Amino acid sequence: MRGKLNSFQKTMLQWNHLHPYNAVHVVRVTGELKVPRLTGIINDCLKQSGSTHLSLDLRRQTFDYGGGDGQLRVRIVTAENNPRATLTAEVERQLNSAFELTGDFNPFRFFVVPETATFQLGLVYFHAVADAESIVVLLKQIITAYTEDGVREPTEPMELYPRSHDNLLRHQPRALARRLLTLPTQARDLRRSMRTPVSDPEDMKVGLRLFALSREELRALVGTAKAWQVTVNDLLLAMLLKALTPLAGDRSRAGRRNSLSLGCIVNIRKDLGVDRHRTFGLFLGSFMVTHTAPDGISLPQLAADLRDQTQAIKRHRLYLATPWELAIARRLLAFFSPALRKKFYQKNYPLWGGITNMNLNVIWSEDGTAPTPDYFRAVSTGPVTPLVLSISTVGDHANVALSYRTAVFPTSAIEQIKSSLLATLAQLPCGT
Repeated sequence: MRGKLNSFQKTMLQWNHLHPYNAVHVVRVTGELKVPRLTGIINDCLKQSGSTHLSLDLRRQTFDYGGGDGQLRVRIVTAENNPRATLTAEVERQLNSAFELTGDFNPFRFFVVPETATFQLGLVYFHAVADAESIVVLLKQIITAYTEDGVREPTEPMELYPRSHDNLLRHQPRALARRLLTLPTQARDLRRSMRTPVSDPEDMKVGLRLFALSREELRALVGTAKAWQVTVNDLLLAMLLKALTPLAGDRSRAGRRNSLSLGCIVNIRKDLGVDRHRTFGLFLGSFMVTHTAPDGISLPQLAADLRDQTQAIKRHRLYLATPWELAIARRLLAFFSPALRKKFYQKNYPLWGGITNMNLNVIWSEDGTAPTPDYFRAVSTGPVTPLVLSISTVGDHANVALSYRTAVFPTSAIEQIKSSLLATLAQLPCGT
């Protein structure tokens, strides 16, 4: 059986020709590390799901899972003095290491960083095969099998070949009409958006920083968003925009391009009625916000302004037009050389950063009885967004991965962004 690649998958494949487009999930497992058992469990789970030996037909834009034993091995990464630094370095290495897509291949890699009485299990995947929800479900199955009695028989088979939903707007004329009406505004916003400086357009290497928001900081974030009548995502976008504006220089002399734009990834499974537990695949949308963020603007005002933009996007579900927009970009990119493709988005769709926000508690333990293990995610930046803030709410805290193009943001700039985010959190009015 062969499945049809959806628009996001086709685009990620195109991006992957410019730089590895991978993502990494890491979960802390309490207990003794038994490598043979863990390796056996991983291969049994993948065999049961059927998600091994993937082959891609780029001409026909289709894919097929051959299934069977993937025979994957687990890479053991020894942490000598600083497990967190070792983990960060390994995740960064994995983000920059491509999967071999020729023939049939396994779109997963696994590694372990041993710690005292626990270990960190990392799952690296070729992002075009799945979104975060699919990977969380897979990792939960692996961890449950490892800590209990082994792999259980599924109640029903995994759906590996879901509909692409690329023609969704054809059946929703109102949504299509609303999206078409917003095109002049988006074109204006893109013309007003500053382009990020790039030291070397050919250099697509990804760097990484990991940090956490404590229980008190997360409580302050959620409480302040509620008090200001914005979403947590709106507040995070405002905080990131505030952190980036000092790096944009003197925008008063920038002429027309005096605004900054950010992107945001949207999980659209609920919009499509896709089963979270049984459907393995990629179901994402995206949107953009733009603001001048002038010097002196308060964080509450900035968050409220961004809320006005995101509310309209969500109310009309404009993010469902993402497949259509990606298709246009893919066709345009086909006319460019590889070198010019790397500059295309920076010139024509100039984002400074983006956010992917996930509440793991909702996915891992829907009935609220099973404790959520410590968990974080990191994703390649790709050619579109030079910086991605991946936030994962886990239990009573949140873990953050900050991935970035090193040719756009030097180490000093990343430390400045991280410090700004943490300083803003400490000053939120609903903090303790």
